[in-house]
This record gives sequence, C-alpha cells and structure tokens, in this order.
Amino acid sequence: MASTNISLPLYEKIPRKNALQRTSDIIIFFLLLSLLTYRLLHLKNHGTTWLLAFLCESWFTFTWVLVLNMKWNPVIFKTHPDHLLQATGEPVELPSVDMFVTTADLVLEPPIITVNTVLSLLAVDYPTHKLACYVSDDGCSPLTYYSLVEASKFAQLWVPFCKKYDIQVRAPFRYFSNDHVITLSDSTKEFQHERKRMKDEYQHLCHKIEVAVQKSVPPCDFTGDFAEFSSVECNNHPTIIKVVWENKGLPDGLPQLVYISREKQHKHPHHYKAGAMNALTRVSALMTNAPYMLNVNCDMFVNNPEVILHAMCVLLGSKSESEIAFVQFPQVFYDGLKDDPYGNQMVVLYEYIGHGIAGLQGPFYAGTGCFHRRKIIYGLSPDNMASINGKLVEDIFSKIGNSKELTKSAIDALEGKTGTPPNHNLHSHIEAAYKVADCGYEYGTSWGTKLGWFYGSTTEDIQTGLRIHKRGWRSVNCMPNPPAFLGCVPSSGPTSMIQQKRSKNQPYMYQLLSFSHTTYTHYLST
Repeated sequence: MASTNISLPLYEKIPRKNALQRTSDIIIFFLLLSLLTYRLLHLKNHGTTWLLAFLCESWFTFTWVLVLNMKWNPVIFKTHPDHLLQATGEPVELPSVDMFVTTADLVLEPPIITVNTVLSLLAVDYPTHKLACYVSDDGCSPLTYYSLVEASKFAQLWVPFCKKYDIQVRAPFRYFSNDHVITLSDSTKEFQHERKRMKDEYQHLCHKIEVAVQKSVPPCDFTGDFAEFSSVECNNHPTIIKVVWENKGLPDGLPQLVYISREKQHKHPHHYKAGAMNALTRVSALMTNAPYMLNVNCDMFVNNPEVILHAMCVLLGSKSESEIAFVQFPQVFYDGLKDDPYGNQMVVLYEYIGHGIAGLQGPFYAGTGCFHRRKIIYGLSPDNMASINGKLVEDIFSKIGNSKELTKSAIDALEGKTGTPPNHNLHSHIEAAYKVADCGYEYGTSWGTKLGWFYGSTTEDIQTGLRIHKRGWRSVNCMPNPPAFLGCVPSSGPTSMIQQKRSKNQPYMYQLLSFSHTTYTHYLST
C-alpha cells in the first residue's frame, strides 16, 4: 500500500461564494409560489386552460426546486500534485493503478481512436511499473488486437519522447493535428528532428491500421498469435486474453498492456458495458490487482498527463479510506461548434449543478474518467473499513465465484495487500483469467447485483454510483486545468440529443431517489 506520510495537504475543499445567487433563487422561489397560489385561487373561474397551466407550472416549480437543492452549497476541490513530493524531493510511494479501456464496435469506434486513447494512457506522468492498461474488446475483432500490437511498438518511441520533452497532449492524433502550436522552447534542432521522426512513425502506424481495416483482416491472416480469431463472431466467441506488453518492473519502461475479449454466447446475457467492466475487474484482479481502477471510454483520451496524480491527491489525501469511494473527472469535448449551440459541453451540468452536488454526497458516476477503489467495487461499506474480519471476508467472497485465485486476490484487496510483487509474470495467470472471463462464471454469484457494476439497466454507471452512495460512501468531482480527458463532440443536433438524454436526466434521478429514503431503497433493491 502507498505511503501517505505527507505534511502538506494534497487537496482542498473550497466553498464557492454564492450569496447573490441564493438571494436571486429565493426571490424566484417565492414568485413561483405566488404564481401557483394565484392559479389555484382562480382555477374555478378559468376552467381547463388554467388547470393545464397550473399543472405545467407546478411541474416546472418542482424540477426547479430539485435543481435549487442540488446547487445550494457549491464547492470545488483543488488538488496539489506537487505536494506528492516530500520536502526532501523524494517521491511518495505511489500505489498501483489498473486502467480499463472499453470498446465494442469496430465501425462506430475505429481502432485508431482506441489506439490513441491507449497511447495517451501509457504516456501519463506516473511510474510505469505501477500501471497496467486493460483493453476490453466486446466485438472480439482481430483488427483491434492487431492495432494494439502495432501501437505497443510505436509506444516504445512515443512514451519516452513525451516524457523527455514534457509534451502536454499525449494522444498523437491531437498532438500532430494542424491546430497544435509549437512554442519557442520546442524549437531546438534536436526536438524538431525527434518530432518529425515521431510524426513519420505515427503516420506509418495509421497507414498499417488503415490497410488492415480496409482488408478486414490483419496482415498475418489468422495464423500464429491470431489463430484464436479465425472463427469468431461478434456476439458468439470464446474468451481471448493476450498480453500485448509486459513490464518487467522497470520504472522507465512501458506500462503493462493486456487485450481482453470476454466469452459471449447467444444463450447467455452479456449485460453490455457493465458485464465487460466486471470481467475486466476479475481479470485484472488476477494479473495485477491494483488497489485503484480507472475506466475510460475508448474515445476519451488523456489530455492532462498528471491526471492520475490529481486523482491520487484526493484518494491518498483523505483523512481515512472510509471517506472517498471514487474520483470523477468531467466529460469535456474538443472541436466543439462556436458558442456550443447544442450544449455538448454541458457547462450548466458541470459548472453549476456539478459543484452543488459536490457539496452534498458527491457527484454521480459518469461511466468514464473515474477512479475507483477496488475494495469498494467488491461491495465494502465504510462501516467495514476499520475492521475487516473473517466473517466479512466470508460473507463477501461466498458471492464472488468458485475461483480460488480470484478469492485470494480479493481478500488481499480487502486487507490492503494489493499490487504485484517483484518479478511478477502476467502469463502465469492467463489460465485462471480465462476461467473468470467465461460467460457462465457469474452464475450463482453476486456479480451485477451486490458486487461490481450493476446489471438490469442501460444506465449501469448511474445505478452503480447510486448504490455506492447508498452504502454511505462519498465521491469527489475533480476538475484540473487543463481538463483531464477530452472526447470527440457530436457534430449534429440529433446525435447530441441522443448523447445528452442520459446525462441531462442524471441529476434529476439523483435528487428524486435521494429525496425519499423509501423510494431510494426500493429503487436499489429492484
């Protein structure tokens, strides 16, 4: 476990001044009540028209009160990654982090997008031997695996280049885009030569992936390492797990990179992204078992290379582990239209409502850009943190499945014995990993109901976050500058509306379910 003997505060919780906003909200509230009272008193004299108006205005007032309740006590969290260095200049012993990238559709999510996200994760400012990146491919595409193999070769050049020259944007497609400006400090001949070399190598990588996608098969066909992909279907295939790159404990090497495609069969429900996240949790528990897990969508690349340090400021800087369950970074998008006519940046949600929710129990889980404590994903509550006894362990792991290796790793996670020992070999856990990634492994267990990501809803992220909050945990909304993650913004109105439908309903669901303890408990028990 990481050492947290740090004299300087790692983060601050700062209340935002909003006296004028509160005064304005109170005035509006009484005006709305006056309007409703007036409608009600004169309802008999105006018939159906006023009745409809009264109902509509009542609903508007109700939703307005919900929003008011959420943004009444806004706070911001300011992190200090530089405080992770002791006064002596020696770095704190940082914990391991498992990073999850999820993709499911080769057409909607082209391999080059996933590759850029993975490359940005591999190049973050963090000890590389403490990192492992797991890519879940629910489409079981050999092209995705081929792209990762080729990307790992490019990463051996790209990661040292980014760290040597302190490159800010570490997704190659953004760094080499036309709108990237080279500063005067970057104008040395050595840098220009290295940059041109990196650009040529990246273009070569893109060309190889593009050619493979056009042919619909990897260049080596289905032989050798690709033989397992020879007869797979998107929704009917066995488990495939490949160690693309293994770090041999070198702090200046590359992080671990693992490809995972869990088993799918037509007769077994796969539970979409929630099922993929649970499979990633189990496989990573056997291979690296990091105490913290980051999950990102394949189209959300790292924009701030210190993102993990920002998250660790909160997770390590809290008074005790029983405070913060997860750290959520907002979804921010690049290449947005001028004045954001479709509201894709969701400024109101993050800048106003988000800061208000942060002053309550914390933000909801958004499904991407989030750091979780592994032990909490296993169903642990704050009351159990102080005394993890045998009865608790037995209660939790009677529900985790019949894998002895997974049970042992989960017990280690609960007791704080996480991370990988020296000379750890990922390949030695492949057989056990195949077992826990099978589609039938979860039968008779509590995965999806009491453990892991929860099933039964397309909004698995909201449901999982609400259940974590119900157990008494808090969460933190972290908004560093520059933004931690960036994604591609929808370019049309209909696409934006589809994407925002869930996001705009999240705060209302959060308040509706938390307003009534009875309603909240009933929802979570269904």
